[in-house]
Amino acid sequence: MKPATMQRACLQHQRIHQRVARAQRGATAIEFALVFPLFFAILYAIITFSLILVAQQNLTLAAEEGARAALNWQSNTSLQTALTNRGNAACAAAKLVASKLVQAMQCTPSSATCGPGGAMQCVNVLLTYNYQANPIVPILPLLGIVVPKSLTSSATVQLNPENIQ
Repeated sequence: MKPATMQRACLQHQRIHQRVARAQRGATAIEFALVFPLFFAILYAIITFSLILVAQQNLTLAAEEGARAALNWQSNTSLQTALTNRGNAACAAAKLVASKLVQAMQCTPSSATCGPGGAMQCVNVLLTYNYQANPIVPILPLLGIVVPKSLTSSATVQLNPENIQ
């Protein structure tokens, strides 16, 4: 091959390569635009569910602390008043522990007989957080299908009848 012919072939090859490179110029941006929403949705779901698990753990801790507070309540009143006071103290302790969730959290104390033959009294603390009405982070449209509507936790303590009053 003559040098002039080789040079022409090389120039033709360069022109073809430049045309292909120009045609591919926006391909990377389009690929990124197509893949980014999927990656963002996955990251957002991970963050959302991590915060939901943290809130659930916080509610569980608050219910346990509230039930434990019912053990420490001292009262010289009737049995029902003492149980009501212990339940209220349990809710107050639970709300103190779950201070970040307290605006949307509901605490329901209850007492009932328990144990063999109903010889004991139990105080139950039930905490409910309406997550759908008060999400920690905004919920994406399709993520709302799998996000729980509310978070609940409960704890029960058993009281000796002689220690209630």
